[in-house]
Amino acid sequence: MNLIAAVDKHWAIGSRGQQLVNIPQDQKLFRDRTLGKVIVMGRKTLKSLPGGQPLYGRTNVVLTRDPECRVKGAVVCHSLEEVLEFLESYESGDIYIIGGDSVYEQFLPYCDLAYVTYIDFAYEADTWFPNLDRDPEWTMTEESDEQTYFDLCYTYRTYRRNR
Repeated sequence: MNLIAAVDKHWAIGSRGQQLVNIPQDQKLFRDRTLGKVIVMGRKTLKSLPGGQPLYGRTNVVLTRDPECRVKGAVVCHSLEEVLEFLESYESGDIYIIGGDSVYEQFLPYCDLAYVTYIDFAYEADTWFPNLDRDPEWTMTEESDEQTYFDLCYTYRTYRRNR
């Protein structure tokens, strides 16, 4: 399985239910990487998507503790085990965990690759991604040249679990 996230220099990913920043090139990369694949997210992440709707062209899986939650166009699961059981019929490399923080933390042990857009800026935030630079189980294996979006500098990083 794969993780995919955009983080700031303190590994923050969101504030008040929204992404910290929308970088068009990063959004394109996300779309290209996940189109035709399975994406797993929490209910709050679903709400933060355009129109609060599942993303087109992907199998959307929503993990929520809310037993009343129904989402047209998505598979709703109520436990980690239920999601893992649903995912058994898919290739591991075709599965992307897209957030939020508690979903990332729950799935981190099951993932082998993490695609991180690292933004060299510190935002006001209330949710974070696990800092893979400090996790001895993970190694950064690739980093792009520095990219810019207006005055923001960022890089695309790939982390691999040490096995």
